[in-house]
Amino acid sequence: MKKLLVVVNNRANYARIKTVLIEANKSKKIQLIIVVAASGILDRYGDVVKMMRKDRLKASYKINTIVEGQSLNTMAKSTALSILELSTIFDQCKPDIVFTIADRFETIAAAIAGSYMNIIVAHSQGGEVTGSIDESVRHSITKLAHIHFPSTKKSFDRLIRLGEEKKRIFLTGCPAMDLAHKTEKKITPNFVRKYQGVGYRVDYKKPYITVLQHPNTLEYGEGFYQINQTLMAMDKTDMQIVWIWPNIDAGSNQISKGLRMFREKNKKKNKKFCFVKNFTPEDYIKLLYNSSCVVGNSSSTIRECSALGVPSVCIGTRQSGRESGQNVIFSKYNYKEIYNKTLFQIRHGKYKPQRIFGDGSAGKKIVKVLEKFKIDIHKKLTY
Repeated sequence: MKKLLVVVNNRANYARIKTVLIEANKSKKIQLIIVVAASGILDRYGDVVKMMRKDRLKASYKINTIVEGQSLNTMAKSTALSILELSTIFDQCKPDIVFTIADRFETIAAAIAGSYMNIIVAHSQGGEVTGSIDESVRHSITKLAHIHFPSTKKSFDRLIRLGEEKKRIFLTGCPAMDLAHKTEKKITPNFVRKYQGVGYRVDYKKPYITVLQHPNTLEYGEGFYQINQTLMAMDKTDMQIVWIWPNIDAGSNQISKGLRMFREKNKKKNKKFCFVKNFTPEDYIKLLYNSSCVVGNSSSTIRECSALGVPSVCIGTRQSGRESGQNVIFSKYNYKEIYNKTLFQIRHGKYKPQRIFGDGSAGKKIVKVLEKFKIDIHKKLTY
């Protein structure tokens, strides 16, 4: 039986690996070890351990790896602390495979620790292109990883051009699409009770816009200006706004400051802004699907929304270069442009769903490969 260790660092991380965890947990050929770390154990970012319990998944380890401050300095230190903590756990439980997801600064720590300890590193969502530090992190993990599970054909081809052996690459799609395809989309009374948030009480039966904007670490120091451009754009609309809190990347304090200042300034007015910390993976799919438009710089504007056919406005350079569907319009950080493109998308309505990032079967495909595949840790460039 193979020991498969998966590090889950945040809610989005969990959503993108959940079906793999569930399939691996059912497998008779795999012993699943789950490590929850970073913002995944912090309630203000969405306590992943609580979400896992509902899915009958157990955290084998919980580790604190975040150095507070949300600066470039603390992000680097958090990565270093993650390497220290994870290498200790790897030494204790001696996994056969360490599974890493996507392109986060927390993710590269698992790849570094695993590769230096002669453990096979598997990587999901490699070969993609974006506009932030995640671009460099993702390709660095590719060079450390021994097995690759890209989401798209273009990503598959990029991995080949990065010098990876074709026998190590499996085009499975993105596990997050499994949820997008299979989750029940109806907003239920229980959903409404759970996500009242802070501020205006949203009537989810009426049209609303979902906004999710994270800091771009390569534009550190510009977050306060950027978030205010989006706030001004949304303030001009006459629709309800569901605003999800930003992630823990360097610069999130600047974005949070802008949101709090706006909230305090307008709390006595009848503003239709509801601020919510987080959603479970399935409820997040429901939220997106029922949105009139999704606005921000999250990959969800491109990834999940393309599978759901939801109109979206992707702002700034954080997702620059990522494959996108017909549902996406890109905008600069200019409130007039954001506002006009949001109105255009709302008027357009739903798009035809596209399967750019997979057909909803990624979790099963990945686990089948992990069950059977035999590979050594000796890697070489293919050119």
